[in-house]
Parts: sequence; structure tokens; C-alpha cells
Amino acid sequence: MGEPKGVAEGVPIAVRPDPHPDDGRRPVAWLHIVAPPSWGVTPSARSWCTCGYERHAIGRAAVLQLVAAHGEHRTTCPLLIPKPEGRTAA
Repeated sequence: MGEPKGVAEGVPIAVRPDPHPDDGRRPVAWLHIVAPPSWGVTPSARSWCTCGYERHAIGRAAVLQLVAAHGEHRTTCPLLIPKPEGRTAA
């Protein structure tokens, strides 16, 4: 019982550090826009968040409004707003 062995007997397994260390961040809000290259095709978009916020838009003007609303939600989302020091969630 010594070092872990590789495929061949007596070959040690190379242990490498994780190339993607976990920094604790997780995605919370997403914005997906479909804007085909043809000017004649109608764009669409979807914005959703793990807090339950979800919106859809079809058409250029509506997609632009949805992008603005997505940015607004990111500033007011209860999952993204840092909690004040000294207070805990109930």
C-alpha cells in the first residue's frame, strides 16, 4: 500500500491541480437574445432569474425594452443585492 498506481503496474498517477478552481460565484440571471442576421426576421429574447423573474419579448422594440428591464432587475433582485452587515435572513 503505497502511492496510487496508474494503468501500468508501478506507474504513479499524476495529480494535477483543478484547472477551474471554484470561486463561489454562481449564475443567477440570464438574458438570451435571438437576433438573426436577416433584417426581415423578427428578433426575440428571454430574461429569467432564479428568484422567479421571467420575461419574454418578440420584436425589435420589445427586445430593447426587455434588455433594459433585465438590467433593472439585476439592480433590484433580492438574490443579487448584498445583505447589510450584522443582519441575517429569516
